[in-house]
Order: sequence, then C-alpha cells, then structure tokens
Amino acid sequence: MHCDGCAEFKEREGRILLIKLGAAGDVIRTTPLLEPISKEYPNHSLTWITEFPDLVPRSVSDRLGMTPENLLWLRQTHFDLVINLDKDRQACALAAEVESDKLIGFTLGADGLCRPVTSGVSKKMAAAVENKFLTGLFDDVNQACTLTYPQEIFDICGYEYQGQEYVVDRPVQSPDFDLPAEGTIIGLNTGAGGRWTSRLWPENYWENLARNLKKEGYEVLLLGGPQEDEKNKRLAHEAQVHYLGHFDLPTFIGLMDRCELVVTAVTMAMHIALGLGKKLVLFNNIFNPHEFELYGRGVLMQPQQKCTCFFQPTCTNENFCMDTLKPDEVQAAVKKLLEKK
Repeated sequence: MHCDGCAEFKEREGRILLIKLGAAGDVIRTTPLLEPISKEYPNHSLTWITEFPDLVPRSVSDRLGMTPENLLWLRQTHFDLVINLDKDRQACALAAEVESDKLIGFTLGADGLCRPVTSGVSKKMAAAVENKFLTGLFDDVNQACTLTYPQEIFDICGYEYQGQEYVVDRPVQSPDFDLPAEGTIIGLNTGAGGRWTSRLWPENYWENLARNLKKEGYEVLLLGGPQEDEKNKRLAHEAQVHYLGHFDLPTFIGLMDRCELVVTAVTMAMHIALGLGKKLVLFNNIFNPHEFELYGRGVLMQPQQKCTCFFQPTCTNENFCMDTLKPDEVQAAVKKLLEKK
C-alpha cells in the first residue's frame, strides 16, 4: 500500500525506550507499566530491550534482544524518554549512553556504578527511585519496605498504581497436551532455579502433596525446566501424577494455561501464572513478603521457622526453614483457594 492516503498510517510523535533486561520474572512484572505509558504517549513508538524478548507482550511492536546489532541501532537513535528499571551496570551504561530528552530510573555514575536518576524528575519520583536504590543496598531498608514491586516502579515513573495487571501473551496456536479434558488441573512447579537452593521445598513434601491432591480428585501436573526434569520424573512415578516434560517458553506458557491453580516458589512460573490469571499458592522465605502483588487470586505461605537467609541463594542456617512448611498446610490452602469464587 502506498503511503499517500493510507488509512492505516499513524504518524509517530516520538520514541520511548524501556530497559528491563532481566530476570525473566522481573520482565513479566514490569508489564503493568505498559498501560499508563500507552495512555500518556499514545502516538509514541515503544522499544523494549531485554534478555527475554519472548516475554514482552506482542502489543509492544519493537521487542529487542541484547544483541550487538540492536545495541548499535540504539546508540544511533534519539529517544524522547528512556526508562531504565535495572541496576545492572550494562543496563545503566546503556541508559547513560543512549541519547534522550528525559531519563527515568537508574543510570551509570562517573565511577562506573549504578546511580538513581534524581534530576529532571519530580520530587516524588526522585524519592521513589532513591528508595528503590537503597533497598538494593541494605537488607534492613528492604525488609522495612511495604510497597509491592508494581507500586515501586509506578512511583519511579510518576504514575499512580491502580492494580494494573501483568500482561502475558498466550501462544498464538494452543499446544495439544495429553491431559484430561475434564477435572481441575493443579500445577506443581517444583523448582526455584539451580542457584537458589535456599527456596527449594523438600522433594518428599512435593510427593506427599501431589499424592494427597490426587486422592482428593484433582488432576496434578508437575511443572519445571531442564533442572527439574529428573526430579519431576521421580515424583510422577512415585505419586502417579502427570508430567509431560520440559518445553520452550511459549509451550510452557500454554501448558501452565491448562492449570486452574499453581503451587510454586518465587520463580518465573509464579509471574506467568499471575499473568495468565491463575490462582496461586506462593512459597516465600527469603524475600520481603510485601513485594508480591497477587491480585486477590493468591495466598502467600511462609515457613513456621523464621528465615534468616534474606536474599541469599543458599541456606546458612543449621535447620532449613522450608522444612517447617508442611504439605498438609499447603493442601488446605489449595482447597480453600479453589473454593473461593
């Protein structure tokens, strides 16, 4: 179609760059910002650069991975607004390097370290980004924070958080899975990433929960990635429940979409479940419990023994706190949440 007289043409008034590289779950829980950005800048082109472009919603037309080609283009392009919500030095360096009229979030100081952007923004935005900066430095400041993550990033960007939801795209073509067409499917996501062993629930607890939920008449589906494959095979055999293997990201999202409720630790699967509108039983021990936005569809469960390994990937306590979160407690939470309309 030629441009003259084209009914589809919409003139671009400017460009916005959103820098949120990772982790995968953080990319998903940044998606609520898309609503206020699109309302304030309806005729601007939005570019999102990330290490997980497949997790950026299709509504963002320009989804870029961290490749040399994309970085070269960004260095030669002017943006009206750059929003950087990552404190990693590569993200801060990119925010400092890209030419823009306005910068929000974090940038790189002359010393090569992350710095909050406090000039060119409102006092409230400056205070919000300074607070977020400090929560990354001091555990006591982090633990004292009572804001959810969406509230924090909305405040940094100068927006009022009003419960905007995560945005997760379902697969264009729904995968065909060998699962029962009838019955309530409960997904048990048994991992927490290979590095974060401090978050892992004991394997025998997963087996107990899977076995007892099946006795209650539920269809139980084990979820995980390559690191959980062997464990899930064992659990599926011992508890006689469903395990279909591990998949690429779009297929995994399609598989999770078959679940009505998901039980998981704080992982990417948690964010996907929330983005798909699923009910959620969430295990937490090492993070500030206030940071999670569950949209009224979830319950947060913490071990009876207080965790002393705040933000640490491995447990340093003589007794592992997750041992004190018992399967019967989780089973009761699952049933109660499923009964909630």
